[in-house]
Amino acid sequence: MKRPARSRERAASELFAALYPRLAGWCRRLVDDDETAHEIASEAFTRLWARWTAVAEPQGFLFVTAANLVRDHWRKLERERRALRRATVEAAFAPPAEQADPSVRLLVQSLPDRLRVPILLHYYADMPIREVAVLTGRKEGTVKADLHAARELLRAHLRRSLDHTR
Repeated sequence: MKRPARSRERAASELFAALYPRLAGWCRRLVDDDETAHEIASEAFTRLWARWTAVAEPQGFLFVTAANLVRDHWRKLERERRALRRATVEAAFAPPAEQADPSVRLLVQSLPDRLRVPILLHYYADMPIREVAVLTGRKEGTVKADLHAARELLRAHLRRSLDHTR
């Protein structure tokens, strides 16, 4: 019985050493904060460890879990922003203005899940379309179509934002 536990721990340790820097770096680009990125990456590994024997594709599990945790982080930030706006006197007198200079991160955050996840995996985690298809359980053509649709939505939103600033 000792051998399986040791080999399980060794495999987990090797996976951690191989993937943690990449996962934490990916999260860093998404949340723009080192500490939060490391917390998310660590939580993803913790969740993987809890399900170690049931997870067939650990790398995919880690990135999808991290994407979900990043989404939760973005939602929390948005709730905090809304609460802060409501709490200030200025918010009571002025209607909320549209952001004049939208950041790409906020635009990606606003995409529907079916478009956001492929964008995050392909462009932010540098995964090839084939790997994104496997991780999301979609066909490669569907992933390509989703990436195209997401780029079109982002392009349209950026155009609208630029038109409002002129």
